[in-house]
Amino acid sequence: MIDDRNPSVVLDFWFSERMSRRWFSSTPALDREIRAKFAGLWRSAVEGGLDEWCATPEGALALIIVLDQFPLNMFRGTPEAFSSEAKAIQCTKQALAKGFEKFLEKHRLAFLYMPLMHSENILDQDLSVSLFEQAGLVENLIFAKHHREIIRRFGRFPHRNGILGRSSSQEELAYLDSADAFKG
Repeated sequence: MIDDRNPSVVLDFWFSERMSRRWFSSTPALDREIRAKFAGLWRSAVEGGLDEWCATPEGALALIIVLDQFPLNMFRGTPEAFSSEAKAIQCTKQALAKGFEKFLEKHRLAFLYMPLMHSENILDQDLSVSLFEQAGLVENLIFAKHHREIIRRFGRFPHRNGILGRSSSQEELAYLDSADAFKG
């Protein structure tokens, strides 16, 4: 567990060369490492203990990573993986309202915007696509458009249904069995 409440601890870890190679291809060992280092910090963030981080661009980005990215690793395959998503979306929207995207390096913007891509709300999805497009983040834009199409089609991410105890429709099951299925 990390005791330091400095956003730079999160940013230095997440944007290190070692981590950047694993952002979208984690391992069980890396998931355990993130849980061991950051579970306490995540709990504090969920409880509002890090809300002051939203006062600066770097702090907001670090808080969004703690709330959006870390639980996907720490709690992979469980409902907890998505439990702080709404707070991450709220922090993203606050950061955008303050114009923080203008103060962050382009390669870091993807993580400022990513909670919107993870949202099951179509308006958030539309905003996600627009932001990735405006920033010229072409690779991320491909995924943002794909996520938005899933939400347009189903109103939710079917791959989360089993994890969240939701029933899947026949159309969702057919999609999940297809080669085009996004499975998280």
